[in-house]
Amino acid sequence: MSASAFSTLPINKSQLEALASIGYDSMTPIQAESLPALLAGKDVVAQAKTGSGKTAAFGIALLNDINPRFFGVQALVMCPTRELAEQTTQEIRKLARFMPNIKVTTLCGGKPMGPQIASLEHGSHVVVGTPGRIQDLIKKGRLSIDQLKTLILDEADRMLDMGFSEVIREIISYSPNTRQTGLFSATFPDAIQQMSADIQTNPVSIKVASEHKQDIIKQVFFEIEKNQRDESLLAIFSHYQPANAVVFCHTKKQCDEVAAWLNSHQIQALSIHGDLDQRDRDQALIRFANQSCPVLVATDVAARGLDIAALELVVNYELPRDPEVYVHRIGRTGRAGEKGLAVNIVPPADLHRVLAIEEYLSQSTHYENIKSLSTQAGYRLKAAMTTIQLDSGRKDKLRPGDILGALTGDGGLEGKQIGKITITDLSSYVAIENDLVRGVLGYLSEGKVKGRKIRARRLS
Repeated sequence: MSASAFSTLPINKSQLEALASIGYDSMTPIQAESLPALLAGKDVVAQAKTGSGKTAAFGIALLNDINPRFFGVQALVMCPTRELAEQTTQEIRKLARFMPNIKVTTLCGGKPMGPQIASLEHGSHVVVGTPGRIQDLIKKGRLSIDQLKTLILDEADRMLDMGFSEVIREIISYSPNTRQTGLFSATFPDAIQQMSADIQTNPVSIKVASEHKQDIIKQVFFEIEKNQRDESLLAIFSHYQPANAVVFCHTKKQCDEVAAWLNSHQIQALSIHGDLDQRDRDQALIRFANQSCPVLVATDVAARGLDIAALELVVNYELPRDPEVYVHRIGRTGRAGEKGLAVNIVPPADLHRVLAIEEYLSQSTHYENIKSLSTQAGYRLKAAMTTIQLDSGRKDKLRPGDILGALTGDGGLEGKQIGKITITDLSSYVAIENDLVRGVLGYLSEGKVKGRKIRARRLS
């Protein structure tokens, strides 16, 4: 038996079955370092990069301590953004899939409070959410954490950057002093160290190397002339021809302009930023994750929580001012054992940012000439699938298997013609091969899913 096998840990059988079912064969470094301490009930302060497996680490530990017969909140996970909170909820649900009657509730702003209150009234073992909404519900007397066993602060540095320090401290004041506290952060500025000292008891410190190995993520820098960003971006896509990509911009306006530019040149792209309606943000992320839109143009905050295992390319349309943000950005490629590529567009005014990155990473950058790229006339990048939205979701007890069964049964599709299925509280989304969409919509207008009629529409 490997020393990195999950079976070497004192976790229950249902957890081991869940881990095996989702393909988690052995522990990542952060899991191997943090799980023994977490499972022993110790406070942990852990430093690890995005995509290191930290969510599974604290998810396994907090579920191992849940009493399913008590429907009070026993574990609370705070995240900086709604997108990350929902991603974390999905991961914990996967880990709990063979544990009967475990309820996980997401509490975030940007959604009506009423359904969240109703969910809490029915009881919840684990709550995952953003500090603002959690604080609101505690103050309204709708959320009680006086029986809390485990508190997790995920991406704590980002929460403090976003000004949540006092909110977090107030929330913690409602929890028992006997709780276990896990603090996970990519960086450890003074504010994080102070918070750890204030809210934790003799924490075990864990640090997993945050740098990205050069043989995993290839970093390329193109020094360009002023006002050549757009043409350079097209050349990068035409040369590398990725299956999917995230393009990072600084501003909302820049995101919209870059996405429009790409679409006008036959590269299918969606823009995502803070000014979008939350529903539109959610749907953009779903379409990107299920391969019905190959390119996402995003600001840093909007892309928080984006976790695509096989992201081929990250492009920095404009380099960030902070080298730590650069590491977060490029860390979205090169995951799950795959190679990654990060390409950076650098006009003369941004050369000082490259120097800051070099100093932060303690490595020199690799420059290439943008004119050396081999571009292809008429290059296009279009998704092979389209997303269909169904007006029924988790609240209606709809499951992915129900949709798959309907489409492969009376719908007449083959499993390979159906992509990822995503279930949210009130809606469901399924990716379908483009040339089959009209037929599927026709079937859904006449047929039934789980014995009832469900309205469906194409997302575009």
